[in-house]
Amino acid sequence: MSDAEVRAYIDRLPADRRPLVEALRTAIRKGLPPGYAEGMQYGMIGYFVPHDRYPAGYHCNPSEPLPFAAIGNQKGHVGLYLFCVYTDPGARAAFVKAWRDAGRRLDMGASCVRVRHIDDVPFDVVTETVRGIPVDRFVATYEASLSPKIRARQARRAGRATAGRDGTAAKKKTATKKKTAAKKKSAAT
Repeated sequence: MSDAEVRAYIDRLPADRRPLVEALRTAIRKGLPPGYAEGMQYGMIGYFVPHDRYPAGYHCNPSEPLPFAAIGNQKGHVGLYLFCVYTDPGARAAFVKAWRDAGRRLDMGASCVRVRHIDDVPFDVVTETVRGIPVDRFVATYEASLSPKIRARQARRAGRATAGRDGTAAKKKTATKKKTAAKKKSAAT
């Protein structure tokens, strides 16, 4: 994923939405701690924990890196998606309080802040919220928010990803297939 893809997304936006999206992008990038990456994710500008940092990926779609935040142009608004506050009740409470203390109206769902005008956003609140959530803390709160069943599945996937790098998982799988085939062959005779 590249800056060129993000730039192309911004260039395709309606002219009245472009300044708002660019300002939100600037606010996030200004506070984004090391370890996160920017690119296109789910058709929006995404900020995420890359697979090399968190191999298990997002539990809903492990082929996707773990989402942290996103900016997307929607039909009636620009969505600022803060998955980072969705998984952390303390961070969410602080974000909501800071936004309201800035004297701005907050139109927020579980993680999506719906913004219609650039003047509606206290950009320093966005920057400071993002700045306050380093990768290790985000991953820990994300994992803590998962059910035990999903956590176990994540751990297995992470183990396979790690084992597959040196070829051991592939070797075990091949050996198991050979044993199964040999058993079938001897049972048939």
